[in-house]
Amino acid sequence: MPSVAFYTLGCKVNFYDTEAIWQLFKNEGYEQVDFEATADVYLINTCTVTNTGDKKSRQIIRRAVRRNPDAVIAVTGCYAQTSPAEIMAIPGVDLVIGTQDRDKIMTYVDQIHTDRQPVNAVRNIMKTREFEELDVPDFAERTRAFLKIQEGCNNFCTFCIIPWSRGLSRSRDAHSVVEQAKQLVTAGYKEIVLTGIHTGGYGDDLDNYRLSDLLWDLDHIEGLERIRISSIEASQIDEAMIDVLNRSTKMCRHLHIPLQAGENSVLKRMRRKYTTEEFAAKIKRIREVMPGVAITTDVIVGFPGETDEMFEEGFRFMEELGFSEMHVFPYSKRTGTPAARMEDQVDEEVKNERVHKLIDLSERMQLAYAEKYVGAVLDIIPERDYKGAPGTGLVMGYSDNYIQVVFNGTEDLIGKLCRVKVTEAGVNECRGQLVRVLEGEAPALRGSETHSFVLELDNEQDQQAAVHTNAEALRA
Repeated sequence: MPSVAFYTLGCKVNFYDTEAIWQLFKNEGYEQVDFEATADVYLINTCTVTNTGDKKSRQIIRRAVRRNPDAVIAVTGCYAQTSPAEIMAIPGVDLVIGTQDRDKIMTYVDQIHTDRQPVNAVRNIMKTREFEELDVPDFAERTRAFLKIQEGCNNFCTFCIIPWSRGLSRSRDAHSVVEQAKQLVTAGYKEIVLTGIHTGGYGDDLDNYRLSDLLWDLDHIEGLERIRISSIEASQIDEAMIDVLNRSTKMCRHLHIPLQAGENSVLKRMRRKYTTEEFAAKIKRIREVMPGVAITTDVIVGFPGETDEMFEEGFRFMEELGFSEMHVFPYSKRTGTPAARMEDQVDEEVKNERVHKLIDLSERMQLAYAEKYVGAVLDIIPERDYKGAPGTGLVMGYSDNYIQVVFNGTEDLIGKLCRVKVTEAGVNECRGQLVRVLEGEAPALRGSETHSFVLELDNEQDQQAAVHTNAEALRA
């Protein structure tokens, strides 16, 4: 049986794409082996969101070549899309395929096995207008399913290279999304996380069909209990979206809304499409229709030209808004972006000091948010043994308002709906006591004594952090 090994760098969308490519290999009779093992094919899914991402991608490619010089070395992902010639110049690379045409990978691999001629299959991504249909019917060791509904981005923020590596925004056909969601529910998943490069941009290229329309269509799927959006811009939360958040009992009470900076002149230089006043008004509106909602965000610190006064103004703005967590990253120059050429680059030590101040603020806000729920009973779907170690007598899961709860239980609870009383608040995790298992019961409706909460932050939010902040943000 032929073997394939994968290595994925960067964001959650890359991890989804790797899973989809694995399905193609699996259908051709391949077995998957560890990347450190000897394989017939090595596939490296690269990241280019920072200069460091490029460097790390090259290191991993060379590691695969050393591992088995006779293997087919295939490289895909964002760095492959933006710099195919750099990758083809690495001795031992056989195939470079970018962020489109991945459905043709098996044809190329078979061809290379036959004639051993390197192939550069990268095309101009800016001409691509169709969403690449790659299904992932199952997620190993996951209690929730990720469903990619969108690709690319039209924003062209001054710090970000992503439009050049992923192309312009393309939406997946709505019928295809709904059918895939039904298949995932049939496979046993209760919760679906909608993901993409710029997920909230779903529908930008469709006629009279927006993300809010898709959410209502998903809301009608029998057996699907929980729907979550990986990330959405404040400007994309219109009244139609507000209506879904207000009336759908399946939408989780957690939104990740990237802020990036809390001062208007910095936002303008970033080419963000809102002011702090507009952002705050949108957050206020969301909280009116979804009481108790957890709002998490991304922040870039030390963007070119950010003075101490601008930083302090932004700090006060974030403190007043009261996020339930912030992902904080120092600005990182990305070659090829306007921000990398800007004057008034901020000193690294200053950036570092500001990062720590905002991380401290984030932890204070996270604890304050969690403390409100001590004594409350939440619905949790355990997703793994505590710290991944079986036999501890503890399992871990999330509420939909993004509270991570560790509580007493064995691994047979994983994937089941559990009602858990929060007994102790913490910054990154809370402690709880299992009240009862609700497997087979419908979740409690919002507003009842025991809230119908879903899940999780996980790497999914970090996807948008990476995409929007020029920082490798994925947590292992």
